[in-house]
Amino acid sequence: MRWPTVLLGLLAVALAQDSSTESSESGTTTDGTVVSVTTPVAIPSGTYQEFSTTITLSDGDESVIASTTHYNGTRTASNQTAVTTTSDSLTLLVGGGGTTVIGNNSMNATATATGTATNTPVVNTRPCNNYPEFCTRKYSNITMVAAHNSPFVRKNSVAANQELDVTTQLNDGVRTLQFQTHYVNGTIYLCHTTCQLLNAGTLEEYLIDVNKWMRRNPYDVVTFIIGNFDYVSPENFTTPIYNSGLKDLIYTPTKVPMALNDWPTLSEMILKQKRAVFFMDYQANQTAHPWLMDQFSQVWETPFSPTDPAFPCTQQRPPGLSEADAKDRMYMANHNLNLQLNLGSLSMLIPNTALLDETNAVNGSGSLGEMAQECNKTWGRPPNFLLVDYYNYGDFNGSVFEVAAQMNNVTYDRNCCGKTSGALREVSVGGMSTVLLVAVGVQMLMSAF
Repeated sequence: MRWPTVLLGLLAVALAQDSSTESSESGTTTDGTVVSVTTPVAIPSGTYQEFSTTITLSDGDESVIASTTHYNGTRTASNQTAVTTTSDSLTLLVGGGGTTVIGNNSMNATATATGTATNTPVVNTRPCNNYPEFCTRKYSNITMVAAHNSPFVRKNSVAANQELDVTTQLNDGVRTLQFQTHYVNGTIYLCHTTCQLLNAGTLEEYLIDVNKWMRRNPYDVVTFIIGNFDYVSPENFTTPIYNSGLKDLIYTPTKVPMALNDWPTLSEMILKQKRAVFFMDYQANQTAHPWLMDQFSQVWETPFSPTDPAFPCTQQRPPGLSEADAKDRMYMANHNLNLQLNLGSLSMLIPNTALLDETNAVNGSGSLGEMAQECNKTWGRPPNFLLVDYYNYGDFNGSVFEVAAQMNNVTYDRNCCGKTSGALREVSVGGMSTVLLVAVGVQMLMSAF
């Protein structure tokens, strides 16, 4: 296939930031040894935050935090001092009959009638995030399916990562929404790499749809992982988040940073109606906005933008994290397989849709299930977030949710997924989907006019 010179020029401008370059960043093995991790794609170069002490917060944005440092490069360990706090006593969700239950993370709680305890175990029947078993579990003790670049839904677009809109994603069981943002003329937009390539609208518009869904589903906790691509200040995010209607649902942590055992149960978050959890990868300022949490102080990640179908469960971001610290915070497994697409001198990463049936499968080489099992074995607990492209594809409908259910030791019995077109299943030529190649050409040529 011959590519017109004008098309190559347009591709070079619009996709330059997706170019794949050799880049290395320090990481650690599971024995705590600091190593150099080399990947085929440039890793974001924002600064990472480190808290020399654990700060106890009060509710709201009035809390003041000190002792925060920022760093680039390698660090060998963090010096975190635990602070003992007590949490509010809450009634757990059981649903029906007016029965209340008092307990502490155990499904074998004790039922009470007019304040008198009985010896009859009560089994919760009200689902929290689709499962009654989750109500008494800590937020940090649940594996969730995360939609990689959730807003980027566009037919035949090489920059798309999902096929179904965010409302359908949530209906199907996705409970973590990850996305990339860009700051354009004073507004936060949802754009993939550049807004010329794929612009999914404003952050506020996207979150309005999520807010509508959350109001209709009061027993669900939803997590947002914001990619601050342009490294702008967090004040640019507060207005669209507040204007979306989510302000009163925002969860504010009790400490900075939050270790595994610091997180509340889902029932606590739901009963308080503080069930919208926000993380931002770079430039978070929890001194000013404790609720907009610095991701890497609480959640580490496996290799970024993976092209290796083996999906090694090694810790990459933040760099230089010790084994002890990694085991005391949540982690996200990046399981969105990318394809290296080379067009002359151009090089970019696109979702490897040809292997979705294998990548999102429960079993087999390179599968989500195999990776989750390996992570569980390596780190002593499964990932908290399974970040996937096109979650509605797999070896069967709902395979990614089956993997999460296995990690959570629950039974997946829901219907999945929203309407699909089957358009991703294309014959590849020379390792590249002809539909994707045509989509690139058509999309970029149209953007020139």
